[in-house]
Amino acid sequence: MTSPAIRPASPDDCGLILELITDLARYEKAEHEVLASADDIHRSLFGDEPAAKALICEIDGAAVGFAVYFVSYSTWLGKPGLYLEDLYVKPEHRGSGAGKALLRELAALAVVKGYGRFEWSVLDWNEPAIRFYQSIGAQPQAEWIRYRLDGEALQRFANGD
Repeated sequence: MTSPAIRPASPDDCGLILELITDLARYEKAEHEVLASADDIHRSLFGDEPAAKALICEIDGAAVGFAVYFVSYSTWLGKPGLYLEDLYVKPEHRGSGAGKALLRELAALAVVKGYGRFEWSVLDWNEPAIRFYQSIGAQPQAEWIRYRLDGEALQRFANGD
């Protein structure tokens, strides 16, 4: 087995990315929440105003994982940051260095661009991921509680209800 190779995703990868997103959602027991289509992925990553970018990790020419990320901003630092939306490596390739290679590529991008932070979230029950992140020196930010508005609640609030 060769070392993991990281490359930017291309428009031809949209079906693969959707497949990996679905695999990740299945692992997180939330497959029913995946509403995106390959067209949505294409529009989000490669449209006129891309909302995010993606990397593909390959081993021996086969895609084994991906990362989707976007630029965030810290008012306190007065600098952009990099936010990792999703990181996923197929179960049979965990321990191969694929996840670390994806994270290292993103960390290097953040450093080269002069970003002040590289952040992501992890489910509190995902002990293997938590151990992995701590093994590379990442620290949990326990003082923050994440909030979300989506679906009908987002619509109601936006409409003033």
